[in-house]
Amino acid sequence: MDLRSGCPINLAVEVLGDRWSLVVLRDMMFANRRSYGELHGNSLEGIATNILASRLKRLADEGLITAAADPGHKQRTIYSLTEQAIALVPVMAQLGAWGSRFLPVTPELAARAIALDQGGPEMWRDFMDELRHLHLGAPPVGRSVLAELEGAYREAAGVPGSHSAGVGETATG
Repeated sequence: MDLRSGCPINLAVEVLGDRWSLVVLRDMMFANRRSYGELHGNSLEGIATNILASRLKRLADEGLITAAADPGHKQRTIYSLTEQAIALVPVMAQLGAWGSRFLPVTPELAARAIALDQGGPEMWRDFMDELRHLHLGAPPVGRSVLAELEGAYREAAGVPGSHSAGVGETATG
């Protein structure tokens, strides 16, 4: 990376500052989308195939994700968040909270951000532990923040049985 300065905010923006990198990380974190097909096929924003491929490569080059062959499907790659990406959960929570407060969001797409904001740092830590389990093979955790966030989404969307939702079944925001 050709650095413009040693400022931590500038350096973070150089790594994360484009729209698509954060959207890909969002979908991996909050919808547990792990393959190219899942990320592309379920993109709310309609990410182009070349942009997605470029962002996945860039995120891997920056150490935010890893890529491994799917043992069950020879032509599929499974992407995993690294500890470096999981450490962004508080940042993503704050971005979602800010967007929910100040931008014209839809209630169902804001529901996860609002729930994460209301859950605060304890929920963020639990979510990070859950992501470590899902992406890094850490021991399982007792609380599924993903299920709680999915329940918040389904409740806001008026979906019956909102508290028994599966992970990654609906759009994320």
